[in-house]
Amino acid sequence: MSHFNRFLLEEMEEGKAGGKIQKIIFNIIFQHVQDMVFVMKVEEGPKFRYLFVNESAMRKAKLPIEAIGKTLYEVLPPDSAKNIQHNYELLLKKNEIFTYEDHFYADGNVEVYGETILTPIYNEDHSIIYIVAVTRDITEWYKEKKNIIESQQRYRSIVDHNLDAIFTVSPEGKIIEANPAAGLLTGYAEKQMTNRSIYNMIYDPDIEKFKNILELTFSGRALESLDCKIIHNKGHLLIVHIKTVPIVVNGEIIGIYVLFRDLTEQAKNMDMVKFMAFHDQLTGLLNRRALLEHLNEQLFLHENDQQQFALLSIDLDRFKYLNDTVGHLAGDEILKRVAERLTQFQNEHCTIYRVGGDEFNILLLQADRQTASTFVGKVFSAFSKSFYLNSKEYYISPSIGISMFPQDGTDPETLIKNADEALFRVKQRGKAHYQFYRSEMNSAFTNIVTLDTHLRKAIDKNELHLFYQPQIDLATGKAKSFEALLRWENSEYGNIPPSMFIPLAEDTGLIIPIGYWVIETACRQIQNWNSKGFHDIRVAVNISPKQFLQPNLVPFIQKMLDKYQISSSSLEIEITEGAISDTKETTPILNNLTELGLYISVDDFGTGYSSLNYLKQFPINGLKIDKSFIRDILIDEKAAAITTTIIHLGKSLGMDVIAEGVESKQQAEFLIRARCHKIQGYYYSKPIPAAELEQKFLTNNT
Repeated sequence: MSHFNRFLLEEMEEGKAGGKIQKIIFNIIFQHVQDMVFVMKVEEGPKFRYLFVNESAMRKAKLPIEAIGKTLYEVLPPDSAKNIQHNYELLLKKNEIFTYEDHFYADGNVEVYGETILTPIYNEDHSIIYIVAVTRDITEWYKEKKNIIESQQRYRSIVDHNLDAIFTVSPEGKIIEANPAAGLLTGYAEKQMTNRSIYNMIYDPDIEKFKNILELTFSGRALESLDCKIIHNKGHLLIVHIKTVPIVVNGEIIGIYVLFRDLTEQAKNMDMVKFMAFHDQLTGLLNRRALLEHLNEQLFLHENDQQQFALLSIDLDRFKYLNDTVGHLAGDEILKRVAERLTQFQNEHCTIYRVGGDEFNILLLQADRQTASTFVGKVFSAFSKSFYLNSKEYYISPSIGISMFPQDGTDPETLIKNADEALFRVKQRGKAHYQFYRSEMNSAFTNIVTLDTHLRKAIDKNELHLFYQPQIDLATGKAKSFEALLRWENSEYGNIPPSMFIPLAEDTGLIIPIGYWVIETACRQIQNWNSKGFHDIRVAVNISPKQFLQPNLVPFIQKMLDKYQISSSSLEIEITEGAISDTKETTPILNNLTELGLYISVDDFGTGYSSLNYLKQFPINGLKIDKSFIRDILIDEKAAAITTTIIHLGKSLGMDVIAEGVESKQQAEFLIRARCHKIQGYYYSKPIPAAELEQKFLTNNT
């Protein structure tokens, strides 16, 4: 205890009653109070001299015992003394209790924040002769306060600078607060929105949905929605993405944040892209892509009830001659007039499409042959009137071919092909009339010699094409393997079905050069996809039994892999059970193909070679369940049992199992339950050209 402090204590004891109690109080203040206590004498100047300093103050302020009796400037560094002097002088001016905050460095150079209360002590003249300074350590409180302020500033920064409109909403739906972006989005000033019901901004038909979202959010769930629109201050509607987040304080939801993101322009762009994807740019009619989608929808809807509908294929007679005569710009104008004339028939049961050039299609729903005939009569009647262009009159007649569902096809490709076949016959017989498709229209190909002649020239005339059908991996829902399927579009007869020309190619030996063409074309396509960054893919090509036994098959495949610089793992060889019936011949070929690194699968499994012995002998990677089993799995217990058994067999042998011919959701669900590896069929996609497959299954990878 310092001399002065001891002197002060003695004075208290001798001069006043109850000195013992005062001594206890003094000791408590000096030794036990953790706040820093200073008693300063006020002198002329003004100067402030230390009279009393408790132990906590000496320790924390690093004051020596010799400080007692000295002034601020005699004890403290100039900057610290100046700051304290300034606050003491303020007390003298205010002449009342005064509080200020400051910081200093205590034990071990630890920064301490303190709150100091200055209390004046007056003499009989009411002049301040002493100042009692009590400094409390508020470091933890200060840091907490600083963190709160910083947190609030970060929150404000996120909210105020967010490009999304953010509303703070009460449980009653009142807007408590809105950020600047909210004003920009809605056109309201912040004052106009505050205390207003947020429901006033919601488009009336969407209020119930929005109310339901808010109620669920107040129960503690963060939600998102694209189903609501809001009303701008000027009255127009905005399409917004809505996100709601509960505001939880001490475990209680006191409000919610409602975030609006303006998607109006994006929606317009998406609508425009969708419109362009499904509409013809010249006429505004739906295009071939839309036709295929609508046909697939109708086939799916009427899969069980087989409700009839008609597909009309329309071609304008002598339009090429007209186009060459009047010029292409005038020709385009005539096509627009034709589209307008056809559009008059469009309603919920009739949809018009332009599929290219002067070719149009009409999908006529809920129509039998009589209804279709009556409708066609109206179309011819509409074309009986002339077209005027640049003060000139033109007469245009249509030729129409008709295919009926389900009689003439149960898939889009067949219905379109047969309608085109009927149209072709109309053109052959003089134009300007209509005809329904008949199965005997393919009789042109009963002459095998004619078909053989055309087939021999098909490669040189670039009439052969590869389409690709995706194989969907049921574990991921993605397609990384595809089957290459051969298509022939003859310049004279149009599309000739594989069921017609493949057997002929087998019989005549043409299957061997065609097979080599298929392998090279597939390798070239793989290289093309690789160059675009699609590497983790595999393309399967079918190898006929005759080609499989060719001595130069393996060297040719090796040559193609080297020529196009592709990985052998990206090529799959599909062979039938019949092709591997001769174990002695088959084994070395399969081993050589395996050494190349090719993936080998057995096609149409279950329909050919009855012995399963080859499954353990040959290096086979996959089994493809024949579509005849898949077709009946929902109605035939035996087909379902065989399918399930093949899947289990393949899994047990470490082989992939692919189900072909999947055409319905129910079939797909059956195969998912049976834990089939992959499925392939019209339910997911028909065989499509490489460019379309690239867009749908490689670029989007879905």
